[in-house]
Amino acid sequence: MLLAIDVGNTRIKAALFEANTLVETFVFGKEEFISRVAFFLELHPKIKTIVLATVGNFEKKLLSSFENRLSIVHISHESKFPFQNLYTTPNTLGIDRMVLATGAVITFPAQNRLIIDAGTCITYDFVDENNNYLGGGISPGLRIRYEALHQQTAKLPLLSKTYPENFIGNSTEESIHSGVVNGVIHEISGFIEEYRNQYAKFIIILTGGDGVFLAKRLKNTIFANSNFLLESLNQTFQYNQK
Repeated sequence: MLLAIDVGNTRIKAALFEANTLVETFVFGKEEFISRVAFFLELHPKIKTIVLATVGNFEKKLLSSFENRLSIVHISHESKFPFQNLYTTPNTLGIDRMVLATGAVITFPAQNRLIIDAGTCITYDFVDENNNYLGGGISPGLRIRYEALHQQTAKLPLLSKTYPENFIGNSTEESIHSGVVNGVIHEISGFIEEYRNQYAKFIIILTGGDGVFLAKRLKNTIFANSNFLLESLNQTFQYNQK
């Protein structure tokens, strides 16, 4: 059994895999890392490997207490990936984006793929049918947009993501919800159309903490999977074992 751990900007997501089968998922805060991992290992003594990818701040010494019990694999730029990285600054490409690209290549072979990860940031990554990673985009996610409106103004309240009741907001709160949520939806739809102008066919993969929330309002045909990064992390590990 394998424990895949994704250390994000705001939280940690983990998944237990038996071969390529996802058994269970977990979400917890960074301050809980040692206690939660210890709990998983006690609950599932068959876990032999931890595979880790991180984009947030993470002290590797947090894993030191587990190193004598099992194998710990850090996915990094030195790992093997099943695509050619054509980023002009390849060493600055986030490991999470590289892992997502790996999952897209393995899950959807010989296709153009657009991966949209709607988390703290919204990232767009495009891998063509010849497995060339071309690049993409990065923009603020829903939470950052809500926080920016509150922090950078004198009177706007801090709200949590909610579908606006009407496109035309008839109150300050409804106007914020309309501007933030509809703004993101139109952004994603616009990005998709821009890619469609260059590529006649491609599959759209939507993931991330806000993926399911946004998928309900997007009109494009998409493959929505909130666990795609964790599944891709397991696939990246398996690819590196070959």
